[in-house]
Amino acid sequence: MTIDAHLDHLALGSPNPEALATFYATALRNEAKRTDAGWMVTGPGRKLLISEGDAKELKHFAYGMSAEALASLRARLESKGVTLEPCANPYLDGEVFAVTDPDGNRSIYGVSEKSDLGDMPYRARLQHMALATTEVDSLIEFYRDVIGLSVSDNVLDEEGELRACFLRSDEEHHVLAVFKAPSRWFDHHCYEAGDWNLIRDWADHLSTLDIELKWGPGRHGPGNNLFFMIHDPDGNWVEISAELEVMEGRPAADWLHTPKTLNYWGQAFLRS
Repeated sequence: MTIDAHLDHLALGSPNPEALATFYATALRNEAKRTDAGWMVTGPGRKLLISEGDAKELKHFAYGMSAEALASLRARLESKGVTLEPCANPYLDGEVFAVTDPDGNRSIYGVSEKSDLGDMPYRARLQHMALATTEVDSLIEFYRDVIGLSVSDNVLDEEGELRACFLRSDEEHHVLAVFKAPSRWFDHHCYEAGDWNLIRDWADHLSTLDIELKWGPGRHGPGNNLFFMIHDPDGNWVEISAELEVMEGRPAADWLHTPKTLNYWGQAFLRS
């Protein structure tokens, strides 16, 4: 049983918030609006907050859910003694609160509906994100045992040491990936197009803007999704994905930590 939530939005820091907001407006076909706090970037199923900060800084990530699911999560966390920080958020309704994980990452929880984009052209809904950490076990324990995400797949090395974990909040294979790495960083965020043909369409669109694909097209092992990745101006990895696995009751599986696990089709970037 998982928490029945979805990734609602991200908040990114940048030394040049206007340039980063303009990139996401152009590259991902969004609209960018200046606010007192920085920039709001919105599109169908896509929401970002961008404000002054360091390059590649993740200020927070936010999960949306029903009011009933939010109340249940609040009760669960309070029973575990987790500190809940009330906060205002322009994208979320309800009694919004934030928590901080063992690495210092801030996640926010509130009420919002998951987008259904139907057959919209150039659809790509913000769907998952990933964190790199030196303390992979404690971070996974937090999101699995405290927050209540469910493990879909683990990646283990030949000694059985955990190198990566893919966790879900609903039926989609993962809403959060955690990678073991030599330091901590915001690894990437991903937009799910749903259809392989839209991988082609997004790549063609990015080509008209002279934005190069930095990784892919390829196919991941865990999640079985097709993908490519680009860099934004601050160096953040941005992924466009299609046909991510929908979990239908199968137990969590273990994968061997090899390049082919991360990309069946070719080059892979191992974090450790």
